[in-house]
Amino acid sequence: MASVLMPLANGFEEIEAVTLIDVMRRGGIEVVTASLDDREVHGANGITIVANNTIANVRAEDFDMILLAGGHNNAVALKESPRVQELLKAFDAAGKNVGAICAAPMALKAAGLIKNKYTCYPSYENDIGLDKFSTDKVVTDGNIMTSRGPGTALCFALEIVKKLVGVETYETLKKELLAEYC
Repeated sequence: MASVLMPLANGFEEIEAVTLIDVMRRGGIEVVTASLDDREVHGANGITIVANNTIANVRAEDFDMILLAGGHNNAVALKESPRVQELLKAFDAAGKNVGAICAAPMALKAAGLIKNKYTCYPSYENDIGLDKFSTDKVVTDGNIMTSRGPGTALCFALEIVKKLVGVETYETLKKELLAEYC
C-alpha cells in the first residue's frame, strides 16, 4: 500500500487538506498527518484536525510521498520548519514523490525543489519564480507535483492516486466522484 505524509501547521487550507486526504484514502493510499507542534491543528477557516503524529516522530523512509497543503500561514510554517525542509530534501534525494498545492510550493522553492515547471495559487508565482510557472491545474515535473489551489484539489488528489496506485483506480474514482472536469 502506498503511503503519504502530510505535514500540517495552523492555518492550513481545509478544502485542500481534507480533499487530498479523503480522495487518497478512497484510492487505497495510507495518509498520515503530522503536526509541526501540538497534534491539534487549526485550519484557516476554523476547522480543527487532530494529526496522526508529530513531524518530529516521522521518518522519510516510511513513506512514498510527502504532500503539502496550502493556506498562507501553513505554507510559511512549512517553509520555515527545518524538519519539513529536511524531509522535503530527503524525499527528493531518494527520488520519492513530493507534492504541494496553493501557497505551499514556496516551501518547495525554499528546499530547492522547483526544477523545470510548477504551478501555485495566483500571486505566489511572483516569489517562487515566473520563469517556470504554469497556469495548468496540476503540473508534474519528474517526482514533483504541484497544483493551483482549493478549486483544483480534487483533480490534484486524483493525479496523485493515478501516480501512486494506477490508472484503473484513478478512472474508477474519477467516475465515482463525478469529476469529469479533471
